[in-house]
Amino acid sequence: MTIASIRRGYHVIKTMLHFGLDDLLPQHKKPWYFKLLRACFFWLGNRHKNKQPAERLKLAMQELGPVYIKLGQMLSTRRDLLDDEWAYQLAMLQDRVPPFDSALARILIEEALGEPIENLFDHFGDTPLASASISQVHTATLKSNGKEVVLKVLRPNVEVNINADIQLMMQAASILERILGDGNRLRPAEVIEDYRTTILGELNLKLEALNATKLRNNFLDSDSLYVPYVYEEHCYQRLMVMERVYGIPVSDTEALRAQGTNFKLLAERGVELFFTQVFRDNFFHADMHPGNIFISTEHPENPYYIGLDCGIMGTLTEVDKRYLAENFLAFFNRDYHRIAQLYIESGWVSEHTDVLAFEQAVKVVCEPMFNKPLDEISFGHVLLALFRTARQFDIVVQPQLVLLEKTLLYIEGLGRQLYPQLDLWQTAKPFLENWMAEQVGPKAMFNKVKTNAPYWAEILPELPELIYDNLKVGRKLLGSQQQMLDKYLRYQQKSHKSNYLLITSAVLLICGTILFTQSATLWAAYTCIGTGSVLWIAGWRSRPKNRKF
Repeated sequence: MTIASIRRGYHVIKTMLHFGLDDLLPQHKKPWYFKLLRACFFWLGNRHKNKQPAERLKLAMQELGPVYIKLGQMLSTRRDLLDDEWAYQLAMLQDRVPPFDSALARILIEEALGEPIENLFDHFGDTPLASASISQVHTATLKSNGKEVVLKVLRPNVEVNINADIQLMMQAASILERILGDGNRLRPAEVIEDYRTTILGELNLKLEALNATKLRNNFLDSDSLYVPYVYEEHCYQRLMVMERVYGIPVSDTEALRAQGTNFKLLAERGVELFFTQVFRDNFFHADMHPGNIFISTEHPENPYYIGLDCGIMGTLTEVDKRYLAENFLAFFNRDYHRIAQLYIESGWVSEHTDVLAFEQAVKVVCEPMFNKPLDEISFGHVLLALFRTARQFDIVVQPQLVLLEKTLLYIEGLGRQLYPQLDLWQTAKPFLENWMAEQVGPKAMFNKVKTNAPYWAEILPELPELIYDNLKVGRKLLGSQQQMLDKYLRYQQKSHKSNYLLITSAVLLICGTILFTQSATLWAAYTCIGTGSVLWIAGWRSRPKNRKF
């Protein structure tokens, strides 16, 4: 443990105690060592007693900086773990970070490139175009083709700082897990592990470059989404270079309205993009907050989205994807019994769950949503109600669905902002019906045969030989097994015969010994002992010698 980590640890403890976070644990849950540790910091008291616990947690995370802010933002989507007030307060966390020195940015960029900036770029912008908790963006022009680009570079020592904070979080989560005991709903160790995986993925800009390239290729011929071109030859773990694009932030509705944007088409395309990424490509942008989405200034009557920051991408298993699609369709068709069955079949709830009770609970939540435009309903409110139901039925939200849930909330926010009258049912239901038709039935079977045809064509000429070889091997195995069985049966027969003779001889010897003690029956004693001895010798000699089959 370094001096820096000790200093950081003290700062975290001081901040938590200043905001009274130690008071959030019930007294009966605090073990003796927790109380002893608290007594060791007697000079650090709660300075915000007048504030509600949820607000104190939000302020503490804001004080501790970017890593804790991002954790709070992630926790705000876990409505299955947190009550409404806590989630609402954490959702208000804002990640506003001042830029670091441009001279240092130059040094970091040149370290990643391995040569001076001027060798590859012209017109490097010392003033950052954008600054976030993990990285900072500068503009330049590529010497080789004169194209405008942006250079995204990680902040100095960000990996060290994040790893130090993650270690502290994991240690605290481990202690909290022991305090809360088995069966606690919060599951702090699991939450921190999910967060660690997510944030460490954002620290590798080479991975983000690959994600952006894959997403771009998925929508090359699309009228709905444009992803900037990435210059992979200039991308490294701490540096990413990509095409500079111009657009209007999706949150700037006044500018979009001024250019005559078709909001209805834009909102419909947002829903289609979500379902296309999830179900067609199984590769979806999982950080679609307004800061990462722009709208094109070309053809406002036929607008498209511009997607940035592909550091967090989501995928689902084929099983989860299928169950999710069936859930959506059952929901659109108001088939609540099917929803309950799907939750049990997928393992998202216990097989011992009362299906009828669960069906009724889902119906109470979802039924009021139908036949209403988006401005009269809220997925956020429905999700809150569903998560309250989840807690009632001990539903554990799967980690792979958390990113999807967050993305769906972002999509709802965009749709409400752009075109509140959007009929979500008419937009999403046909897409899902078409996707399901492609997954099952004759068309799906034909597509699978078509996909596997080249492989089958390659192995087909070898098939007769393979069948013949397997039959030969099978016949040999069958013959050897029959031989082993015969040997085993012969061994058992000999073993049974030997055991019978030995047991009989033992009985005769015992009887002969007893009769020998009575002088009147000596002849009978000699007969038993003699016969027993003969049988014992015969039994001993008839024992099977070889036990290998």
